Order: sequence, then structure tokens, then C-alpha cells
Amino acid sequence: MNFHRPILAIESSCDETAIAIIRPPSELLVNLIASQSQLHACFGGVVPEVASRNHLLTIDPLFHRALAEAKLRPSDLGAVVATAGPGLAPALLVGASYAKGVALGLGIPYLAVNHLEGHLLSPFFLKTEIPKHLSLLVSGGHTQLTKVNRAGDYQLLGRTHDDAAGEAFDKVAKLLGLPYPGGVEIDRLAQSGNPKRYSFPRALMEKGNLNFSFSGLKTSVRYFLEQREMIPDSSELADLAASFQQAVIEVLVEKTRRAAQMEGLSCIGVSGGVAANSALRNSLIALCRECQWEIHFPQPELIGDNAAMIAFAGMHRLIAGEQSSVTSEIVPQWQIYSHC
Repeated sequence: MNFHRPILAIESSCDETAIAIIRPPSELLVNLIASQSQLHACFGGVVPEVASRNHLLTIDPLFHRALAEAKLRPSDLGAVVATAGPGLAPALLVGASYAKGVALGLGIPYLAVNHLEGHLLSPFFLKTEIPKHLSLLVSGGHTQLTKVNRAGDYQLLGRTHDDAAGEAFDKVAKLLGLPYPGGVEIDRLAQSGNPKRYSFPRALMEKGNLNFSFSGLKTSVRYFLEQREMIPDSSELADLAASFQQAVIEVLVEKTRRAAQMEGLSCIGVSGGVAANSALRNSLIALCRECQWEIHFPQPELIGDNAAMIAFAGMHRLIAGEQSSVTSEIVPQWQIYSHC
């Protein structure tokens, strides 16, 4: 399919309402994000019903604002794509339903996009060709290693058996009495802490294993705090945050090394919200320098959930001739390795 008309994308898998428009093959016209993080902070995490209610309030004004900023009329659009999974079902439903309505109203194609594919391709945003590489996707809901042969051709190498890395960060931050979102707070605290002061477990480190498990690490921190019967003072808290963070990072970096060597890959793409963690970035950059590998991170505005990455993933699918029925359902547990 020869796609040159603008593509509008909607992302609403969690607590960000996001809309972006790209003009194929390589022009981002607008990328808007309405975050609900402050709203959910008082709950210590995302409440699905609250998220979906606020998506409903935000999505239509954001759609019209996106068109205005891109200087487009609705009739200028060539296709509408939306995240259909994985994610929170009530939140996904709002974005996907709105996208289908726009597509039906304008008589243009609709495409359901996998949220993970958006993250996976984000380090190569607006590239017409996706290089063969190893993807490390680390977010609040997912931690996985994927061999990417090209856009649309993926092989899962390893994934978490329980908590995702970002989920472990947020849960441990809550144990430490830190504000939500906790991953950012742990990263900040750890910069002044000693990562060797406390020893926490590194799970599934036996040779050849590319899967992850962070639940035991989180539990180990909880037991440590229960034995102390008090929240540590500020200097001890920084050491605790640094020691926990180091345990997560060592596992992520070692599994990345193993996977790349096992698959003979010399190009690494890192994506997902945890890709913003400063210590993880520095450790992965050092690994790639040591091994003489390339490493690619998303642009800062594409690290968290956003619609630009959904538009980009959708563009590759549309160009390949794919589209979805407007009767297709959301898939809250949708894996990137299966089709909707």
C-alpha cells in the first residue's frame, strides 16, 4: 500500500490520553499527551475506572487540538490507528472506540496496534527501515527481550515470570514511603546512595536463562524493612534505593549481554518507561562500548506511553497492507507475537 496521507494515532492503554499525527514516511506533525499521573498519585497507582473516565473527558478535545496544531481538516486524514492492547480494558476501550468512530465517519481505514510494538520500534522512530536488533523492553507492565528481524517480524527470547521491572520499582518505592510514580524517585535517591551496602537477590541467573523474575527481589526488600521495624533514615534510604536498583540493573544488563551473544546481534534497542532510568542507561551504554555494539534509545518524549510510537508502528503495518475491522475487539492481554 502506498501511504502518504496523514495517519492519526490514539493511545489510551493506561493513564495517558495521547494523540499523534504523522505524515508518512518520516514527518511527525503533532504529538500530544494528557497525563493523569497527579490524579492517580493520591491512590498510589493507576485506578482503571478513574483512568477510563478521564480518557472520556479528554479524548475529544485532544483530537480537535491535534488537528488544529497540525493544520489539518478531518478529511485530510488517510487512516486512524489505536492501541488495542495490551493494557487496562476500560482505558483501551475509550481510545479504540473513538478511533473506530473517526474511521467510520470519514470512511478511512482503521488499524488496531499492539502497544508493545509501539515501544519496541520507538528507538528507531521515523526510520523507514528497522534494523535487525535485540530489543530490551522495560516498562511498568512488561519486561522482555525480543529479537527483531524487521518491522512485524519478532521472536520472543525472554520475559518476566511475575513482576515487570517498572512494577518492582513502583512497589518498592511504595514500601519505602516514596511518592508515585516511584521509579523516578528511586532513580533520584539512588544517585546519592551506595549500591553495595545491601545485598538483594538476583533471580534466574543460571547460564542460558533469558527470563526475568523480580517478585522475590521486591519481597526481599519488604522482609528487610519488616525486620528493621522502621523506615530507614535519609542516608540509609538512599543506600537501600541504590542497592535495590543495582540488583534490577545487573539482571537486565546481564540478560541483554547473553541474548545478544546467543543470537549474534550487535545492535541493541532499549524502550519502555524504565529506559529513562539513568543508572540503567549508563550500564547499558558501558556494556555496548565494551562489546563494540550499537545502542539506541527513544527520544525523551517517546520513552513513556505516547501516541507517536503507535502512529509509527501503525504506519509500518498500513504500508504492508494491513488494516483491522471496526468490529474487532480490544485485547487487554494481547501479545506482540500474535495478531488481533
